[in-house]
Amino acid sequence: MFREWFAAYVFLLLVRHYTDAMSSERHHEAINNRPIIGILAQEVVDDVMKPFGKTYIPDSYVKYIESGGSRVVPIRLTLTATEYEKIFRSINGLLLIGGSTDLETSDFARVSKIFYHLAVKANDGGDYFPIWGTCLGMQLLTVLVAGENLLSPTPAENIPLPLNLTPDVHSSRMFKGFPSEVMTALSREPLTGNFHKFGITNETFAGNEKLHTFYTVLSTNVAENGATFISTMEAKNYPFYGVQWHPEVNRFQWAPDVQFPHSPYAVRVSSLLAEFYIDEGRRSFHSYDTPDEEASSLIYNYQPVYAGNLTRYEQIYFF
Repeated sequence: MFREWFAAYVFLLLVRHYTDAMSSERHHEAINNRPIIGILAQEVVDDVMKPFGKTYIPDSYVKYIESGGSRVVPIRLTLTATEYEKIFRSINGLLLIGGSTDLETSDFARVSKIFYHLAVKANDGGDYFPIWGTCLGMQLLTVLVAGENLLSPTPAENIPLPLNLTPDVHSSRMFKGFPSEVMTALSREPLTGNFHKFGITNETFAGNEKLHTFYTVLSTNVAENGATFISTMEAKNYPFYGVQWHPEVNRFQWAPDVQFPHSPYAVRVSSLLAEFYIDEGRRSFHSYDTPDEEASSLIYNYQPVYAGNLTRYEQIYFF
């Protein structure tokens, strides 16, 4: 009797030791607390912006990334493939911004494709590297996977909307850390700013094998023409994320004639998403070769231009 009791006691001690060891290992999982996210510049298409430069990054995206606990490196569109590979090995994630440029023939699309393939290869080899696409950036993520432009008219211009969340949102990475009250507000209140003319419809997504096997739909919305479009998605097996709406405007754009969501919950959603994405970047251990090289690459070396009197952006970086 004593022998059986003692064996059971030893077994429980071993189980507890193993459980504590695994918990400690997870707790001490290495992270990068000095992440740097690259933001890809985009071609200037608006006439009022052309006197300032050929490419640009709105400051709202920079502030959005910085607010999550990261630094920013601007990525120009005029570099060589070798230079882009070096940048890729130096940064911890990529942001593809919204805007208005061709998704197949533009330099923005060309350079995005380079980084996309580098990211796929890296992640396949266990080298974690996230990509985030906002509005046009999300649309481009669908083109890169499908191999063609599948956009349809889905006008939702200057309209804040609640999200029609799918059942998959509850098991998603993107919204895993969201408090229940924020998720409720996200589904009931107009917390997401929409400023697009085109998107991926539900029917197109479901009918394209490449898209629905690569991405999981987390939310949809209904456009002004009645079309249901994909508004939030994440890749099934890669740290790639897309939103057709603009989380950065909730905290960092203030044009009075635009319906930017600024409610407390809208601000909270923007904050949580920025923190989520930077946490993804912390899982990447790419770095610059030297501190001087890192310092010279950061956005701090550039000065934004005040553009609130010309555009919906308060400040813009031009390159």
